[in-house]
Amino acid sequence: MRIVLQRVRRAQLSVVADTETDTDTDTETDDVTTDDTNNDTDTHNATDTHKQMNTPASDMSDPSGDGDSRRIGTGLLLLVGVQDSDGDAEVEWMAHKIAHMRVFEDAAGKMNRSVLEEHGSVLSVSQFTLYADTRKGNRPSFTKAGRPEHADTIWNAFNAELRAYGIPVAEGVFGAHMLVGLENDGPVTIILDSDNRPTG
Repeated sequence: MRIVLQRVRRAQLSVVADTETDTDTDTETDDVTTDDTNNDTDTHNATDTHKQMNTPASDMSDPSGDGDSRRIGTGLLLLVGVQDSDGDAEVEWMAHKIAHMRVFEDAAGKMNRSVLEEHGSVLSVSQFTLYADTRKGNRPSFTKAGRPEHADTIWNAFNAELRAYGIPVAEGVFGAHMLVGLENDGPVTIILDSDNRPTG
């Protein structure tokens, strides 16, 4: 798992219902031969993922009429990437690390308080682009990102694990096109990767 953690004073997310026309146009663009050297497998993977990302969230409701909105106050905005090798061990390690990581300031102005101690909330957003491979060409390849069905399962398990610590968790919509707004407090932004966790 790969997570970008941002300490926020507030954050919100709105789900955008893209039109079928927009999706078709973007897919055709992905199939056009360019100067980039991505292979056919990379193109197919990126195209399939893009189709998922533009899935309309038509069953969502929002009194403002601007799409489905989720909001938190003081807490953490988490952009969560999943790879196929991720399982229970990665979920448990990441949730424990984030629940207890001291990224909030104490009375002396030092980062000595966790989101648990701060009684903060989490806005969790699935983000397959964290596994973008940009080594070749100008168009990122996403073959390292987890398969959608697996990534969805792991992401939901991670959110449930955070809730088990007593942290309120608001979620984005897996596979949807979303607009995310935040007020990054600090700013504080930290990158976590379960591949770098201690072993033994």
